[in-house]
Amino acid sequence: MAAAVFGTTLTINGIIMISFAHGAAICLMIYAFGHISGAHINPAVTIAMMITRNINIKDGAGYIGAQIVGAIVAALAHKAILPEAGAKVNFGTQGGPSDLLNHSVASGLAVEIILTFFLVTTIFMAAVHRKAAAGMAGIAIGGMIFLIHLVGVPLTGASVNPARTFGPALVSGYWNDHWIYWVGPIVGAVIAGLIMQHVYVKKAEKEAKVT
Repeated sequence: MAAAVFGTTLTINGIIMISFAHGAAICLMIYAFGHISGAHINPAVTIAMMITRNINIKDGAGYIGAQIVGAIVAALAHKAILPEAGAKVNFGTQGGPSDLLNHSVASGLAVEIILTFFLVTTIFMAAVHRKAAAGMAGIAIGGMIFLIHLVGVPLTGASVNPARTFGPALVSGYWNDHWIYWVGPIVGAVIAGLIMQHVYVKKAEKEAKVT
């Protein structure tokens, strides 16, 4: 039954389901926990926030620790609930650059940098910028996550989140090209964070002080 619903290979329907599930989950988590913790669930995003001084190092380190622990627990739960089916896909671990990229590590790294750049750009402009439309952060960020996975799943698996890849990798023991999913998202996040912070966010803050 599961094979009939989800299939055993990556199809267009499967990509759409994966993309929608990720986007919807992130959207709902932002509305559920954004007012409590800022909905920090991605070490790359948290590092960008730390570097731009939107959060302090102590809080950032705590968030990253919690993100990694949460990812491990989630992967262990996956293994406990679906041990055989999960093992076939390494419990959700990204498999490195796909054949669409000719398995090129450089291309895979570039894809993760670009995808995370767009994610963090959206976060800064929809959630950090003081003139962002109220109440729209979850929809904007969730929508970007949907698009990122729609494009990125066939290319690299679309991690854009080091913790999301680390948990399944630890549980499955599958570490192929793992470093890509740390370096790519962090580099993309930091570049986007610095640009958005210094070009747009600070400008809005200065304008607000003047008025």
